[in-house]
Amino acid sequence: MTVEIFQPRTYTHAVPYERFAELRRTTPVCWIDEPAVGPWPAGPGYWGVFAHADVKRVLRDSDTFSSHLGGTQIRDPETPEDLRFVRAMMLNQDPPDQSRLRRVVAAAFTPRAVRQLEETIADRARELVAAAVDRGRADFVDVAADLPVWTLARIMGIPDRDRRLLYDWANRVIGYQDADYAGLSTADAEALSPLGREALAVRPASMTRPDGRPLNPRSRAGLADMYAYAHGLATGDRAGEDGDPRTENPENGGIVGRLLAEGLTDDEFENMFFLFAVAGNETLRNGIPGGLLCLLRHPDQFDRLRRDPEALLGPAVDEMLRFWPPVMQFRRTATCDVTLGGREIRAGEKVVVYHASANRDESVFPDPDRFDIGRTPNDHVSFGFGPHYCLGAHLAKTQMRAMLGQVVARMPGIRLDGDPVRLTSNFQNGLKHLPVRWD
Repeated sequence: MTVEIFQPRTYTHAVPYERFAELRRTTPVCWIDEPAVGPWPAGPGYWGVFAHADVKRVLRDSDTFSSHLGGTQIRDPETPEDLRFVRAMMLNQDPPDQSRLRRVVAAAFTPRAVRQLEETIADRARELVAAAVDRGRADFVDVAADLPVWTLARIMGIPDRDRRLLYDWANRVIGYQDADYAGLSTADAEALSPLGREALAVRPASMTRPDGRPLNPRSRAGLADMYAYAHGLATGDRAGEDGDPRTENPENGGIVGRLLAEGLTDDEFENMFFLFAVAGNETLRNGIPGGLLCLLRHPDQFDRLRRDPEALLGPAVDEMLRFWPPVMQFRRTATCDVTLGGREIRAGEKVVVYHASANRDESVFPDPDRFDIGRTPNDHVSFGFGPHYCLGAHLAKTQMRAMLGQVVARMPGIRLDGDPVRLTSNFQNGLKHLPVRWD
């Protein structure tokens, strides 16, 4: 039975790496059933891809394995309108349309652009760790969560008082399979800007449709408040009002407005805002705590990093990403009949590549279940491969190095102070709680 690979509850306990290894040996491409989960209906099933070479082939060949036909999530969008909307997202397009959208935002994520942010990111990481140091104990998920939110708020021109909205929007999307996250709202309405309060007023009152079906949190209706905020931030209709985001953060407030200036349609603009606000947030919220947990569970490697952080922090971050990939899988749809891994895949069938499995492929990574912060080469696929390689990879690594470098420097003897609690999700490799203490 392979249905456990799909079941979100499987990942509440651990990523099933032993099962992945068995599948790589026996059926590296295999059919996986897609049963109903809670209120979410059953799907038709899909082909799971587990070997490194096959994963790379699928990610590289967008002509055969399309991101656009059905999107990149396992579950099919609930309605034709939902499918039409999500297809406007850069993540859910194929070249050349995907390439056009990628060029629009590429300037924000070049190594040069990130280098200009490095000092401010380092300062913020230092502040976050310093604020926790004297307490001697903390939930590291809470300590780390603010850095990606703060960084994205600066890039997008969102003022500090509204940045908690980014946190809540991401929770709604990444945690819809987890009861603790699905309805979580942490933003203080009184502390928000006028634009933030207006957006909060149109937040969906329920994530259930009138006919009783669940409301997809990635749909336009499921994130109505986020899209209202996006348009308000971009258009400047409120410019000059007291507390307006554009006047609070003018030096960074241009990127969202420039998206509309580039001639994007409303659907393209809203989906691009989604990528900044949610996808750029969730990866780091999972990756930074997950990276620390890797170090805590491998104290010999943690000691090795402490002895030479300057030389080892960079390769250590790549090994953390290999060992704890923040995103475990992505979906494509076959455009034609094709043979992959010895299996005959028909046009229109779903094909899901498992990054978490490819990152432990024995044919690529010697002793793949060993956490080795000096591993080189390290051909992990945690940021994807091919035309959809993550634009924010360099920025993500910069934030991981900044935060974990501060942990090494400022939290001597850091250790677990209880059991980590995993997110219930078959997509995000997340932690809800990581209790730690230090000397």
